[in-house]
Amino acid sequence: MEKKKCLECGKEVMGRIDKKFCNDYCRNAYNNKVNPDSKNLIRNINNRLRKNYKVLDSYKLTDGKTKTTRTRLLDKGFDFDYVTNLYTTKKGTTYYFLYDLGYLPLDNDFFMIVKRE
Repeated sequence: MEKKKCLECGKEVMGRIDKKFCNDYCRNAYNNKVNPDSKNLIRNINNRLRKNYKVLDSYKLTDGKTKTTRTRLLDKGFDFDYVTNLYTTKKGTTYYFLYDLGYLPLDNDFFMIVKRE
């Protein structure tokens, strides 16, 4: 029976029959070569969206909403340039969403964080 070789370094692969890499380092190195720098933009944007979502998700919501300040959001690493979609109400109020969590700018640098049901 032929031994399987790591796709990255060529070392013998031990373990599951469908295993392709000898360790996580080789797996990551191989995938970074397959997905070159042109994919870095997408990866960086997705990481920024993920970080923003985690910041909004860190707030405890009461009845699907809560309030905070711009400073608190910025202190947690929130970046206002990255959202997934906008929702404008019939009255013209615009909510900024990251998937199912969003925020509404209020007066005096306050923000209402909401969860879409």
